[in-house]
Amino acid sequence: MMGELLVTSLIEIFQLKNILFVFIGVAGGILFGSIPGLTATVGVALMLPLSFGLSPTTGMLLLLGVYVGGIYGGSISAILINAPGTPASAATIIDGYHLSKQGKAGMALKMALVASVIAGLFSAMVLIIIAPQIAKFALNFGPAEFFALALFGLTMIASVSEKSLVKGMIMGFLGMFISTIGLDPIEGLPRLSFGSENFTGGVSLIPALIGLFAISEILNRSQTAHLKSDDQIGYVDTKLTFSHIKTNLKTIIKSSGIGTFIGSIPGTGAAIASFLSYNEAHRSSKKKDEFGKGSLEGIAAAEAGNNGVTGATLIPLLTLGIPGDTVTAVMLGALMMQGLTPGPQLFTNNPDVVYSIMIGLLFVNLVLLIQGKWAIKLFVKVTAVPLNMLIPVLLALCFIGAYGENSTLFDVKLMMLFGLIGYVLPKFGFPVIPMLLGIVLGPIAENSFRQALITSRGDWMIFFTKPISATFIILAILSLVLPLLTSYLGKKKNNQGVNKNV
Repeated sequence: MMGELLVTSLIEIFQLKNILFVFIGVAGGILFGSIPGLTATVGVALMLPLSFGLSPTTGMLLLLGVYVGGIYGGSISAILINAPGTPASAATIIDGYHLSKQGKAGMALKMALVASVIAGLFSAMVLIIIAPQIAKFALNFGPAEFFALALFGLTMIASVSEKSLVKGMIMGFLGMFISTIGLDPIEGLPRLSFGSENFTGGVSLIPALIGLFAISEILNRSQTAHLKSDDQIGYVDTKLTFSHIKTNLKTIIKSSGIGTFIGSIPGTGAAIASFLSYNEAHRSSKKKDEFGKGSLEGIAAAEAGNNGVTGATLIPLLTLGIPGDTVTAVMLGALMMQGLTPGPQLFTNNPDVVYSIMIGLLFVNLVLLIQGKWAIKLFVKVTAVPLNMLIPVLLALCFIGAYGENSTLFDVKLMMLFGLIGYVLPKFGFPVIPMLLGIVLGPIAENSFRQALITSRGDWMIFFTKPISATFIILAILSLVLPLLTSYLGKKKNNQGVNKNV
């Protein structure tokens, strides 16, 4: 029976019409993802009306193409212009833009593409083979587990705090403080809104992202844009060899696994998976000193982590009818508009459609490899454009991206405010990545923490009596203590060496 379904699905997928719409979807996704502010979610939502006139299989393949292409596309702007096209690519900035400034933009983009495709194929295979089992395990995640997971993610502040852990922690807490602005998630009352209706909806992530990274970089670069200097971004077509891929393959596979695991848990998302994968790669790397300065391993980890989510988010969607993230929430609507109800009955009533979607995801990732290689050659030409001509275009795209999130000028003002923060504070040694982590993970940590305490009637032991929650809390403590202990022992050893020499 399963063999017949696989053969039928392959025949369905490789119809000319379906192949055409996959290519259209992936190309559109890369375009949407590469423009800061126009995320994969926006791309899928805009393509949704087009899918209604298509068959269920064709329509879903189109949307999957946009999804996969959009997640990868975010790395293009992250690497080339220091502005993540999507929140999922925020971790890619840490090393990607440094490589671009070193004239290795091509190498960085190719590594991002290879890691994305391998992770996407890995995630799709997991979806096909063990979807129901992972979905059942994901149901074990309650508020306590979500809080512990977010807490573990926040420990990455220690590895991205550059020279000063204290300043990194300050920025992390500032980001978490900003995330509390808006309506209280439990009581529904406005807080820190200062009487402004604009703040009741909270601070949107997209304006914050664009401001902290793109606007701040534009402000830095605009000071010397009229000068011809060696510091100006340049593109050297540095090849990514098989040796580079082989060296980072272990990191890619491990990060693919992390992304797949995180993606299967409803309500998490690619941004968390990307940061957790990057943190784990940094922790276990033999070349820790390269991280944050232009590490291919860092890019491989971040991109494998966020693309590993793409197939995994379909696991709870197809098996339980629960969307894994905002993109699959839109896809849930697409399936229901096609007369299909996601959940256990979908595998019984429409197995042909389900298997076509799951196997089609493998094909979508192969198309991403083809189109991604072409897109790299096109997009890297941006680095050859003089800065005094490029900056006005980038600034216009930033304004469009910030405005497009909620169609309000208030978000544009927020973007400029965060741009000033990203421009001024790093000059005093305060890194902005911890602030971003606080903004992304703060709401998850707060909501889950409060829900867990409400469930346990104020008993804090709920975080330690649940095995999954306790495991993540132990990992979080170790992630903070081990670097500090290693640093202390290293300093002590150096001091002893100095004393002996004296």
